[in-house]
Amino acid sequence: QVQLVESGGGLVQAGDSLRLSCAASGRTFSTYAMGWFRQTPGKEREFVAAISGSGGSTYYADSVKGRFTISRDNAKNTMYLQMNSLKPGDTAVYYCAANRIQYRTSRNSYEYDYWGQGTQVTVSS
Repeated sequence: QVQLVESGGGLVQAGDSLRLSCAASGRTFSTYAMGWFRQTPGKEREFVAAISGSGGSTYYADSVKGRFTISRDNAKNTMYLQMNSLKPGDTAVYYCAANRIQYRTSRNSYEYDYWGQGTQVTVSS
């Protein structure tokens, strides 16, 4: 059982940067692959980025590649999403998720086992 809590969302202007954090409970954080997803009203949850348990492998959606960076600090049980050059299309509720298979950097939401409550990111034009 893993509990995840996102933070760092807010209202920013297009072109600005924002860093999201996901704090995880427990002492086995490094055994979980982690991912970031986002969702807007009326749409399915969309993959953003994923990272392996060790942090050695990352995977990004084409829509954010080159702008967003996923990272983790296993000593702090925390995962991050650095978002640069934000666009209005990035507006969404952002969720962190944990995958029990530590090397599985999957883009499929159904493969993740635990989810946070989400944090709102709003990008104005």
